[in-house]
Amino acid sequence: MVTKKSETTEAEARTPYNKKSKKSYTLSVGRRRSAVARVRLHKTPITWGAFEVKPGEVYVNEKPIDTYFKDTQANALFQEILKSTNTTTKYGFTIKVSGGGTKGQLNAVLHGIANSMVEAEGNHRPILKKKGLLTRDPRVRQRRKVGMGGKSRRKRQSPKR
Repeated sequence: MVTKKSETTEAEARTPYNKKSKKSYTLSVGRRRSAVARVRLHKTPITWGAFEVKPGEVYVNEKPIDTYFKDTQANALFQEILKSTNTTTKYGFTIKVSGGGTKGQLNAVLHGIANSMVEAEGNHRPILKKKGLLTRDPRVRQRRKVGMGGKSRRKRQSPKR
């Protein structure tokens, strides 16, 4: 007797909120150098720690984005993503970021937000791709080589005569 495997339709496989799944969010990862940001996109209001996350709000490491990233550039870049996709009050984000410096973490957060928006709705992909937000910046620090005197590109001085 042959048992038939349960087949899922193409529409079910493509939807981020599968009926079998209990998750109420879309999870994605953004990276830049050694910074890693784990982004959760919420369509409905939720409580996260001591905060009520509503659509249009972003919390990074349990702090609002404008207090975590002190400079005004962070909020402007984030708002640019939402304005270009016309989703300013549609999604709420909770983000855990670690590693790297401030700019690396900011770019990792932006990369993660863009990835999660594409997972939630695929029609945002051309807009975000054109702005360069879906491309990971692969540059990392060059490792130290053996015999180079402690630096990655230093050579030994050769005698002239």
